[in-house]
Amino acid sequence: MLLHLSILALLLLCPVWAENFYQDATVTFGDQRAQIQDGGRVFALSLDKISGSGFQSKNEYLFGRFDMQLKLVPGNSAGTVTTFYLSSQGAGHDEIDFEFLGNSSGQPYTVHTNVYSQGKGNKEQQFRLWFDPTSSFHTYSIVWNSQRIIFLVDNIPIRVYNNDEAIGVPFPKNQAMRVYASLWNADDWATQGGRVKTDWSMAPFTASYRNFNTNACVWSAASSTSSCGGSKTDSVNNAQTWQTQELNANERNRLRWVQQKYMIYNYCADAKRFSQGFSPECKRSRF
Repeated sequence: MLLHLSILALLLLCPVWAENFYQDATVTFGDQRAQIQDGGRVFALSLDKISGSGFQSKNEYLFGRFDMQLKLVPGNSAGTVTTFYLSSQGAGHDEIDFEFLGNSSGQPYTVHTNVYSQGKGNKEQQFRLWFDPTSSFHTYSIVWNSQRIIFLVDNIPIRVYNNDEAIGVPFPKNQAMRVYASLWNADDWATQGGRVKTDWSMAPFTASYRNFNTNACVWSAASSTSSCGGSKTDSVNNAQTWQTQELNANERNRLRWVQQKYMIYNYCADAKRFSQGFSPECKRSRF
């Protein structure tokens, strides 16, 4: 009996790293194209000529760390977009995006990142990856606190978007967001600006998600309270590392390595698109 109690105590103390998709997510579109597999541990999304598919978290969150492992569409994925992002609802919505733009067989994926605040985006940075994202699962993470947003790939920071409200740049901090994932056809723009179209003879296209982990403040719309505090203004739990997370010297070096070697687009360097002038935060150091 004592042995059984000891084992039970150990089980209760062990962290649960992988959440269960049956408990934590719901299908948003695509019907049978969105399938929970492996006892709730894997969510497979597929795309055919009729429809793509997607799911969302059951909970809404106001700040947190969000991790997802993805294995992207293999082979000729041109025209497809696989996503993992946070978003609120409504015309003035906030959003934090990971979008993976497919490409012709043998060509690299494009990792597209963006941040929307109060309905306005235009904060794109794009990257290549230093590995094949279709051959195995890799971890993509979003850290979102009141000071900054950090995008990570296998725990390597690839982008930091700071809160620059002090210089007039809106920052997403007042609207609760759900986690979303989707696989859809965007061959009007996704691959080489839409020049390469989806090859439907390769359909269905499939991407897989697993190990969806949240360490975050769950928002209750009914009571307007957060699990980390009483309201939006004090939803801070100082015991959580992500609440004040920033980059140390080693992480800044890794960020610099990624941005110098693998960044292929930066909105702060696109003078043709922003001929009237860059956004104020572009004058500040990325590192």
